[in-house]
Amino acid sequence: MKLTGIHATPGYAGFFFDDQRAIKQGAKQDGFTYEGEPVTDGFEEIRQAGETLIVDISLEDGSTIRGDCAAVQYSGAGGRDPLFQPEEYAPVVEGPVADELVGRDATDFLANAELLEELAVEGKRLHTAIRYGVSQALLGAAAKADGTTKTDVLADALGTDPATEPVPVFGQSGDDRYTNTEKMFVKGVPVLPHALINSVEKIGEDGETLVEYVEWLTQRSQELGPDDYEPRFHIDVYGMIGEIFGPPYDRDEVVDYFVTLEEAAAPYPIQIEGPMDAGNRKAQIEEMVELREGLEAADVAVDVVADEWCNTFEDVQAFVDAGAADLVQIKTPDLGGIHRSGQAVRYCEGTNTRAYLGGTCNETATSSRACAHVALATDAAQVLAKPGMGFDEGYMIVENEMRRTIARRKRDQQLTASDEVTADD
Repeated sequence: MKLTGIHATPGYAGFFFDDQRAIKQGAKQDGFTYEGEPVTDGFEEIRQAGETLIVDISLEDGSTIRGDCAAVQYSGAGGRDPLFQPEEYAPVVEGPVADELVGRDATDFLANAELLEELAVEGKRLHTAIRYGVSQALLGAAAKADGTTKTDVLADALGTDPATEPVPVFGQSGDDRYTNTEKMFVKGVPVLPHALINSVEKIGEDGETLVEYVEWLTQRSQELGPDDYEPRFHIDVYGMIGEIFGPPYDRDEVVDYFVTLEEAAAPYPIQIEGPMDAGNRKAQIEEMVELREGLEAADVAVDVVADEWCNTFEDVQAFVDAGAADLVQIKTPDLGGIHRSGQAVRYCEGTNTRAYLGGTCNETATSSRACAHVALATDAAQVLAKPGMGFDEGYMIVENEMRRTIARRKRDQQLTASDEVTADD
């Protein structure tokens, strides 16, 4: 079945674009927005509406398959592509991208996605958001043409055996870190709550505010969670531990702080994302390695998660090869083509680093469902509930997509087995 057309429509994403540099430099919140001027190129406000580019691919049977171009909340920060502006990029999708893809066989997902990955316009590689969104549509088109699931298309392309149970979902609370987290406890979410600890005020001058929050997590999870509930706490601190302590990170003061976090979370495991932001990939890896070595020497069982400066496939390789993290976040929009996220998960296989298939609150329902198939196809360690910061909607979208897909795959396998028995008879 051939690809017959590609169209692009600007739309809204599930959250907002935030100028992370301005926020870290002390921009004050004014209700839901921020006071002050942006400092990152492309931003007109420190917080502005998240946008997407809706991609529709037409097939020769008359069907239309959708993908959504999305970029992370903190675009333009930590080595990422600049702020994504859909109006600017719609002509690129309907022009050079369509020229390359229209007429190709929809079933050739990997070849089509790799072609898109290498495409350059005016000497520049396509924005990661374009590669991300168009590849989602290419994945859906291949599944439609093959009469199978997106999980199976990806598994075939990546050479994997898909998960037979839903991958653990990681819920994110946003700034409503108490109410939204209580919702997660009631629903028995396996990994939580993210908590958005992105300022000194939220972590405390000496880290005491975060410790108090983790103590609350432990107590409240036992009060509200289901029977036999064993959550894993995952806190994103956006480099704030580095802000309040500073290097070197293997010294007693820093290690003792992690001991306090471990004790506050007990009996549950805890992992800390983005403990510091060193300003570039090389320095970030070195400081993460230093921290991990300090924690290991002191026998501290707090896992460290790579986020800042771990954006591209090559970045993931560098962090994994250096042993710089217990988990790497694979930020799906930053890797470009959706198959690249799957390849990044696979790169963690056989190492001491687990793969967290993440992304951003600033995605869409369409891109989030597509990522659920990446999680299943690769059996990642955990997958982010997205989009949005309300928690419930993103959790529903990702969890239900995995459950629905697993159920369909079981039905398809039973039908295949029944047909084979009939043929033998």
